[in-house]
Amino acid sequence: MAEKFSTSWSDIRSYTDWVMIIVTLVLFCFGLAAIYSASASFAKGDASVSGFVIRQLVWGAMSAVVYLAVLKADYRNFLKYAGPLFVCIVIIFVALLVVGHTAKGSQRWFNFGFFRFQPSELGKVIFALVLARICSALPPNNSRGIGAAVLVAGAAIVPIMLQPDLGSSLVYAVMLIAVFIAAGTPVKILTSMAGVGVAMLPLGWMILKPYQRMRLLVFLDPTIDPQGSGYNVIQSRIAVGSGGLYGKGFMHGTQGKLHFLPEPHTDFIFSVFSEEFGFIGCAVVLLFFAVLLWRILNVSQYTKDLQAKLMCAAIAAWLWFQIMESVAMSMGLAPVTGLPLPLFSYGGSSLLVISLGLALVQSANIVARKDRF
Repeated sequence: MAEKFSTSWSDIRSYTDWVMIIVTLVLFCFGLAAIYSASASFAKGDASVSGFVIRQLVWGAMSAVVYLAVLKADYRNFLKYAGPLFVCIVIIFVALLVVGHTAKGSQRWFNFGFFRFQPSELGKVIFALVLARICSALPPNNSRGIGAAVLVAGAAIVPIMLQPDLGSSLVYAVMLIAVFIAAGTPVKILTSMAGVGVAMLPLGWMILKPYQRMRLLVFLDPTIDPQGSGYNVIQSRIAVGSGGLYGKGFMHGTQGKLHFLPEPHTDFIFSVFSEEFGFIGCAVVLLFFAVLLWRILNVSQYTKDLQAKLMCAAIAAWLWFQIMESVAMSMGLAPVTGLPLPLFSYGGSSLLVISLGLALVQSANIVARKDRF
């Protein structure tokens, strides 16, 4: 019988990385403020505005329960079942293409009436687990190890691309690269893989949907379609730029309030925050994100468990890419992909899954510190 792991509450209290928890809570609170302000642009009445914050708080409370449950359960138990979990999530990805809820040209969600669930979000955590398992058992320094990891990545990325969801597909690809680097894949092999990736760009362009191609084109020049695909980028740039050094003040942003800024509480929430809190406010938020990523990578560095090391590297890469993409997108420095800003953007699926990922990192930290001290 496989060994079952469990972490005592005493160990959780003694070895928890409280800096990671405090930073996470601060970012969540900043996100609540941004959601409250952003929702004022389309909600009707104070009750509706506060309703978005209340729903996000409910998701936050559920996320806290999930976080504690994962700490108690121990990350090693999740790693043991990474294979079956991955098979299940890939089946769900395929089923989504048949019975999923379609919105704005994409079939990414299951609609349960009272909430929508996006499987590709949960898949990110499972993908981190299965990559850690595979690349610890079959190091990606030869064709066998690399082939196994790439095959698994393809099984996840292909159905996600068919939804279509380019943003999430890129997240999975970045996670794969991060795990290869953390596993010590030779530079020569990484360079060869990069060359193959560049060579496949024309094929990638061919399989993109027309609206995805247009998003890439307006990223290069938003003025080619200022009232269509380029509109979001132009208005977001205006919001970020008009914030100046100190911002216009909480609830005093105009781009969102006057309905110029699309999806202000989700895709462009950083634009709302930038307009109201300015460069200084954004710098503070990015500093907190940097600290969070540093703490995750710190666990990846000092843990003696190779699986934990690779898992943490994958989770750090996932969060880093979404942070950079969301922030850069708001300034017109990256194409619009619709990826949520971790701990900021409104949405329960994203918040729950990010909390799950952070809990796995915290669990690895607790086990590593206990073994160390």
